[in-house]
Amino acid sequence: MAKGTIKKVAGPLVVATGMRDANVYDVCRVSNRHLIGEIIEIHGDEASIQVYEETGGLKPGEPVESTGAPMSVELGPGLIGNIYDGIQRPLVDIMEQSHSNLLQRGIQVPSLSREKVWHFKPVAKAGDKVIGGDVLGTVDETHIVTQKIMVPPLMKGTVKSIKECDARVTDTVCVLTDDKGEDHEITLVQKWPVRSERPYAQKLAPDKPLITGQRVIDALFPIAKGGVAAIPGPFGSGKTVVQHQLAKWAEADIVVYIGCGERGNEMTDVLNEFPELKDPKSGYSLMERTVLIANTSDMPVAAREASIYTGITIAEYFRDMGYSVALMADSTSRWAEALREMSGRLEEMPGEEGYPAYLSSRLAQFYERAGRVRALGSDGREGTLSAIGAVSPAGGDISEPVTQATLRIVKVFWRLDAQLAYERHFPAINWLSSYSLYLDSLGKWFDGETDSEWMKLRAKMMRILQQESELKEMVQLVGMDALGASDRLTMEAARSIREDFLNQNAFSDTDTYTPLEKQHKMMKMILAYYDKGQEALKNGATIDSLVKLPCREEIGRYKYTENEKVDSEYARIMKDLDDAIAAAVSAGQQ
Repeated sequence: MAKGTIKKVAGPLVVATGMRDANVYDVCRVSNRHLIGEIIEIHGDEASIQVYEETGGLKPGEPVESTGAPMSVELGPGLIGNIYDGIQRPLVDIMEQSHSNLLQRGIQVPSLSREKVWHFKPVAKAGDKVIGGDVLGTVDETHIVTQKIMVPPLMKGTVKSIKECDARVTDTVCVLTDDKGEDHEITLVQKWPVRSERPYAQKLAPDKPLITGQRVIDALFPIAKGGVAAIPGPFGSGKTVVQHQLAKWAEADIVVYIGCGERGNEMTDVLNEFPELKDPKSGYSLMERTVLIANTSDMPVAAREASIYTGITIAEYFRDMGYSVALMADSTSRWAEALREMSGRLEEMPGEEGYPAYLSSRLAQFYERAGRVRALGSDGREGTLSAIGAVSPAGGDISEPVTQATLRIVKVFWRLDAQLAYERHFPAINWLSSYSLYLDSLGKWFDGETDSEWMKLRAKMMRILQQESELKEMVQLVGMDALGASDRLTMEAARSIREDFLNQNAFSDTDTYTPLEKQHKMMKMILAYYDKGQEALKNGATIDSLVKLPCREEIGRYKYTENEKVDSEYARIMKDLDDAIAAAVSAGQQ
């Protein structure tokens, strides 16, 4: 282990001499306070160290010691339901140990409790030949999550001994003999360096949607399981609420939520809401399948840079077990700002708007760790990791570098619009400037699993919304009365799509989540009004009578229908619509 002394302190950057034997990305203990740092650059015997704790009070001459190991996370039972900072320090345990709400410097608490006992149930038996990724046994971590204790990825051999037992995470539960005859003790906890992607057997094409229950996402701009998406938007446009909704309702087994540089009160909302929320599939608390990384804006900036790597490594661990994992990063702009600050202190040549030249490649390295994979191991299990990153462009300008670099990588773009948010339209996702590149691959699934007309209905809704945008320009010039009856009906149908379908109330018990079956019926009702209305116009009905149909209000209220009444209400409204259209035609012909 290399030992040196502090030469220079510049905010979170510490330069130490005497570090010739250290390696880039080694973790260091800085000063007599034992602050955690990571070497990010070496010149000769001088190492530049980004320190993940407040550096106030440090001075030249204080000692620095390298641990000889890279920044790693502990992976094992105890992750679920825990709240960590950006370098996987357990905040609740630290608070209990320090008797303070403030994060004290230099405090050392293990990421996973060394006291808690878990019941290990073996799956393998003595004499079995195993390879990296094979499941040795299981631990019931929560009511929802069963954690699989796997052979470390880079290890293989024969099981020498294994037993069912109650064990702490550091206790040996299995002994593995490798090909050289050496014995390796396997515990419930593994370590993995956060900047290295966990290996897998094969990467597969994403072909199933991540159902979120948010109509504008599922129906218009779906994301695949194992896909990547970005949510850019200005301040106050609802990025965090959309992230919360996805974390609550997305069809994922495990949720990893990273609050990267966000305001403390937003993380407080998460910490208060998630334990109270009931998982719709199991009925237990949402925290029983959630890991939280809380790295708020008042925490040291360097730890913000590490937080997304910590989060995605934990997510990959659960993916390797065969789970569907959803990772929320809120927001990557704050992460990029930390990258920019450290780059500036390293005196690197700045790129656009001061961001480092390697911004795009670092973003790509993060998002490319998502995907649908066949995990290591002989059982061929599949796991998915979907990454959804919020982007906070200054002033809502999506031409800035972080947003543009993100758009070159992700396949789903949910553009949040400040004007829609001002009009109280939530989620404020702009349907004209958002897109999903997964539509072609997911279309077959939607048509096969929901209804053969799903993609046709979606295309028709998008066409009506596009026509409305074009007609609005004409209305602004010559007024609504100058439009023909058919165009006025198009405007009314578009308003119904916007207000009755795309607008969704996150705080309503019935509207916060909409199953695909109900979404399909809503699309059919709105488009039935449009199609039958156009036919009625040809048969003599007046546009005023079609605009004022009483059943239009019933269509609008349908989204608040309870799930058990969805079918009966749909049949009733469709009958009312047919009767009302027939009456309008009859009245127009007289």
